[in-house]
Parts: sequence; structure tokens; C-alpha cells
Amino acid sequence: MTTEHTAGEAVEDAAEEAVDRTLHGGGDAPSRLVELLGRAGLVAYGAVHLLVAGLGLRLALGRTPAEVDQQGAVAAVASVGTLGVLLLVVFVAGLVAFAAWQIAATVAGFRWVSGGERFRKRVGAASKAVAVLAVALAAARSVLGDQQNGRAGPQKLVTWLLALPAGNLLVGAVAVTVMVIAGTMVYTGVARTFMGDLVDDMPAGARRAAVVLGAVGNVARAVAFGAVGVLFAVAAWHGDPARVGGLDAALRELVSRWQGVSPLVLISLGIAAFGLYCVLDARYRRAC
Repeated sequence: MTTEHTAGEAVEDAAEEAVDRTLHGGGDAPSRLVELLGRAGLVAYGAVHLLVAGLGLRLALGRTPAEVDQQGAVAAVASVGTLGVLLLVVFVAGLVAFAAWQIAATVAGFRWVSGGERFRKRVGAASKAVAVLAVALAAARSVLGDQQNGRAGPQKLVTWLLALPAGNLLVGAVAVTVMVIAGTMVYTGVARTFMGDLVDDMPAGARRAAVVLGAVGNVARAVAFGAVGVLFAVAAWHGDPARVGGLDAALRELVSRWQGVSPLVLISLGIAAFGLYCVLDARYRRAC
């Protein structure tokens, strides 16, 4: 009886421990469940970047009028039909969970570093939370049948700002902010600080791939983001909301200004690299 009773208690204790690990993670994620969903969200975030990269390459080849941005990527998934809508629902759940993970990390995360490095990582986590929530919002709009042109959001923002006192200066401040963020992306890519977010015991091959993909991907995203900042600066200078736009408008402007598709191809390949990095990030990201 004693042995059976002991075995029963051991099974019960193991079950309780498993539930506790699932519901109460010990890392930056609010719970183990949020962490698991968040990792799935990172994969979804990477998939969106791969789709954007594919749309960019198709645009470079002159084969599609689709918008080369998050809305275009989401629309591509939704066009599959019911399966696409279901995938978008999964995307939204995962992205929101990852955002929750990053918000928790912003408040009290990155305990393995200290000082300025911890502050920088927490600011980065807040930025990631905003970025993935933007993708989640685009996906949710698509699920609900509310398609929005990618240019409409920035134009509405600029129109509203220009109506305020010193509106041109406010739009200019947005441009500067966007460019500063682009600059931090360049630093992240060149200094490879993103590797600090990954576990130390990664396989050598995965680590090498993460270094290359993360560096290339962050720099490519910085170029694209910086181009968006330039459009905001032009809109501020001319006081014209029609001159602003998101990623799609920025990439098309690059093609127009540089009289060729080579920059678009390179940026698209870089965005694809970041998408692949997100998959590695989902697998090897630190959770505590």
C-alpha cells in the first residue's frame, strides 16, 4: 500500500508540476502558455516577412500590383480562402501572445544583463511589441473583412498632424524618430546584439545561420524603414500628406529614384533573411 501510495503521489506531483510549468513560466513570458504561443507568433512574424519579400521580388519582376507590405502579405494569405482565414486567426493569437511576452520583458525582463544593456533591450522589446501588434491588427482586419490600403494610415496621421499648430515640425519629428529607429536597426545588425537574446547552447550551425540572417535582415529592414522616414520628411517639408506612405510606397520610390530594381531585389532578399531569422529566434530565444 505504501509503495502504491508513494507512486500515486509521485504521479500527482508530476502532473501538478507540468501544469505549473504550463501556466506559470519562470522567464520573461507571463506564463509558459504565453511563451509557447509567442514562439508560434515569432514564426508567424517571420512568415509575414517572407511573404513581403516574395511580393517585393514579384514587384521587381513586374508581375504583381499587390502592395509590398504587411497588408499585402496578409491579403495573400487571406486569398487562399477558408484555410487562409484560419491561418490568420492562428497568426493573430500567436502575435498577440508574443506581444504580451515582450511587454512583460519591457517591464521586468532581461535579467541576465544589467545597466544600459538591460534598458536598451527593454526598449527593443517594447518596439517589437508595437511591431507585432501592428501585424496582428492587419491580420485581424483581414479576418473581419476590413481591407485597408497601406498608404491610408500614414496619410491620415500626417493629415491630422498638419492640422495642428506647428504641424510641419510634428511630422518632421515623426520622420526623425523613424530614422533614429532605422539607425538602431543598423547598429543591431552590425554589432549583432540580437544574438544576446538567444540561448548560449545553440548548435554551431544554427548560431552561424542566426548571425548571418540576423545581421543581413536587420540592415535590410533599416534601409526600408529609413526610406519610410524620408517620405515623412518630404511630407513635412512640403506640407503634403499625399507624399507620405508606408513600406510599399517607400520601396516603389526607391525603384523610381534609382531607375532600377536591383535595390528592391536586395532589400527583399534581406527581408527574407530576417524572416528566416525569426524562425531561429522562435526556436532558440531565451525565456529566462
